[in-house]
Amino acid sequence: MPEPLVYDDNDLRRILQKVKTIAMVGASTNEMRPSYFAMLYLQGKGYRVLPVNPRSAGETLLGETVYPDLASLPVVPDMVSIFRRSEEAGAVADEAVRRGIKVIWMQLGVRDDAAAERARAQGAEVVMDRCPKIEYGRLFGEIGWLGVNRGIVSAKRGTAVQLRKKKGGLV
Repeated sequence: MPEPLVYDDNDLRRILQKVKTIAMVGASTNEMRPSYFAMLYLQGKGYRVLPVNPRSAGETLLGETVYPDLASLPVVPDMVSIFRRSEEAGAVADEAVRRGIKVIWMQLGVRDDAAAERARAQGAEVVMDRCPKIEYGRLFGEIGWLGVNRGIVSAKRGTAVQLRKKKGGLV
């Protein structure tokens, strides 16, 4: 059993404050997937999130073009958020380091200690088994229902809104 991962809140806060662009590997166009919610939330907090998913390459996701891989990105992002299985995270982390990405963030349940060691040896910061959406909400006092504020839930009388489905997302 690997050692539990412990991160200092100040380090996580510093990372989330300095990062401006995030490549989200494993971003999904399915609005019920966690990566979709995470991307939506992070965009709402001012981050530019570049979705990476070879199955959806060329499509548009939340206003951004989906790229097939990190090498295809038009810019070098500050951080890569890995929504892939732990067995696949190492290859993504290695490619991120080769591209010059300074922060490797593996999502909840994703951990590759060997890849983290390689990335740190090249000067990258690594966070594993954490979600930037959850950590942002926790560290900056913005956790809400589902961690997403879509501006449609209200305690005011007479302002309830019925959600309607529209191709590509909610109306």
